[in-house]
Amino acid sequence: MLEEVSQWQNRPLEPVYAIVFFDCLRVKIRDEGTVKNKAVYLAIGVRCSGYREVLGIWIEQTEGAKFWLRVMTEIRNRGAQDVLIAVVDGLKGFPEAISAVFPSAQVQTCIVHLIRYSMQFASWKERKAVAAALKPVYRAQNAEHARERLQEFEAGPWGAKYPAIVQSWRRNWEQVIPFFAYPEDVRRIIYTTNAIESLHSQVRKAVRGRGHFPSDEAATKLIWLVLRNVTARWTRPPIAWQAAKAQFALQFEDRFVVGGE
Repeated sequence: MLEEVSQWQNRPLEPVYAIVFFDCLRVKIRDEGTVKNKAVYLAIGVRCSGYREVLGIWIEQTEGAKFWLRVMTEIRNRGAQDVLIAVVDGLKGFPEAISAVFPSAQVQTCIVHLIRYSMQFASWKERKAVAAALKPVYRAQNAEHARERLQEFEAGPWGAKYPAIVQSWRRNWEQVIPFFAYPEDVRRIIYTTNAIESLHSQVRKAVRGRGHFPSDEAATKLIWLVLRNVTARWTRPPIAWQAAKAQFALQFEDRFVVGGE
C-alpha cells in the first residue's frame, strides 16, 4: 500500500489550477520515542474545468517557510505551471513561499479560517452572534466598504469585548482584500468550502479513532485511504462553477485554460 501512496503522491499534476486550497490538521504521531502533535497539510486543487482533486499530503518535518517552499516546489516539479488563486490559512511565511514558486498566483487568506480563528476568542454562547456581526465585513461590496464594516464591528459591543478579533483581521488584511476584487460568483467558490470541510471532518474522525500513530508513514497511509474513499465521490464540478468559470476567464484571460477531462 505504501507503494501505491508513493505513486499517488508523485503522480503528474495538471498544468494549471484555478484555485488551490491549502489546509492543515493536527495528528498525534510517535517520533523518536515521543508522541508529537504534527501538522499534516493537504492541498486541494480545483482545475479550470471545476473538477477537484487532492494534490498531496505533507507532514511537517521542519518549521515554517522552508517546509512550505519544499511543498510548493514539489507541486511545480510534478507539472503544475500556474496557480491562479492560492487560498491559505494565514500561516506566517506561507504566502511568501507560494509567491516564490508561483509568482503570478493571487494569495488569498481563507475567509472560513479567519472566521473560525475569530470564534476562538468568543464564548460558545456568543459565537453565533459574533459570526453574524462579522458577516457584513466579508460580504461587503468592495475592500473600502469592508474596511468600514470592520471599523463598525470594532466600535460595536463585540469589537470592544473581543479586540483580538479585529486585530486578527487587520493583521491578515493584505491577504483578505484581494477577495473583494472578484465578482460574487468567484467569491462564493472561494469562501464556500463545504467539500473541503467535509473531507477534513472525515479525516479527523478516522484519526481520532486511532489515538496516535506509530510513524509518519502509518498516518499518511490511513489519511490516504480516507481521501481515496471521499474523493471517489467528487465526480462533477460544484454547481456554482459554471457561473464562476466565465468570471475566471474574464479575470485571468489566457491563464485560465480549460482542457479535456
